[in-house]
Amino acid sequence: MFGRMSDTTFVMREDPWRIFRIMAEFVDSFQTLSQVGPAVTIFGSARIKANDKYYRAATSIGKKLAQHNLAIITGGGPGIMEAANKGASRGGGKSVGLNIELPREQFANPFSNVPIHFHYFFARKVCFVKYSLGFIYMPGGFGTLDELFEVLTLVQTERIPQFPLILFGSNYWRGLLRWARSQMQTEHSFISPGDLDLLKVTDDTDEVVRIIIEYERHSGAPGLPQAFA
Repeated sequence: MFGRMSDTTFVMREDPWRIFRIMAEFVDSFQTLSQVGPAVTIFGSARIKANDKYYRAATSIGKKLAQHNLAIITGGGPGIMEAANKGASRGGGKSVGLNIELPREQFANPFSNVPIHFHYFFARKVCFVKYSLGFIYMPGGFGTLDELFEVLTLVQTERIPQFPLILFGSNYWRGLLRWARSQMQTEHSFISPGDLDLLKVTDDTDEVVRIIIEYERHSGAPGLPQAFA
């Protein structure tokens, strides 16, 4: 009895050491990403295949942005992430993959020339926001929606600058936006008029690039945005 450690004691002993692992993830990722330069993050489903139109669009967007000297950041996995990293690599740019350890679906794609591995979701999510000057959301599942609403909340509450938030694929996003406008805004006033205008919807890869480049030019940000400074 006296030699057995209680669950509470174990947690109390382990948690302080876990802080060092968290710190190590931040130190390593910050050190690497601080050298990348201006970047754009592209989110989307890991389940989209290479013959899908959204895969091709993500590849095109990644390549075009890389040709404008913008690094591309993704979650580092398959699907849309692979497509965007492939485009960035083909465009001769920096192709960053923030890979996360998951039991299913997630594995590092081979097109990241700046791979970074994470154990903690929250450390990875901080890096998406801290080192990006724009965010592109291709069709995706819970993870994509999680990133969408988290970054949208940070912009809406003015915790970070009003970076471009682009939803690619009007057919995919139409239902969500209709519900948000009718229920969240009109019916219940849970969001303010104009909040949804923070999102730009398009089906045109060239328009995506134009929005990002115009923001970079007008913001006068040759280096990294100071989110979470």
